[in-house]
Amino acid sequence: QVPLVESGGGLVQPGGSLRLSCAASGSIYSISSMGWYRQAPGKQRDLVAAITSGGRTTYVDSVKGRFTISRDNAKNTVYLQMNSLKPEDTAVYYCYVVAFNQDYWGQGTQVTVSS
Repeated sequence: QVPLVESGGGLVQPGGSLRLSCAASGSIYSISSMGWYRQAPGKQRDLVAAITSGGRTTYVDSVKGRFTISRDNAKNTVYLQMNSLKPEDTAVYYCYVVAFNQDYWGQGTQVTVSS
């Protein structure tokens, strides 16, 4: 079973919206936080948003007011609602899960914002 399964990426025009989801396997225990990173060509992988099990959130400044991270603890699933997308948001988005004894990365999903 794949530890993290991502979905929701795709091609969207500037100003459009996408909703990413990441479902963690039931074999992952004691999840403390979940989040999203992104990596554009030629750049490092950076944190976009994160959320703790208690609902505390953090965002990189460039997406504040446009992106919203949420989670369903019962389903071990984290979401990233992305609105008002810009070409600068184009990247591979990776789900990241922090568990008690191990961290996990998703396979990545491509988000392309272009006219």
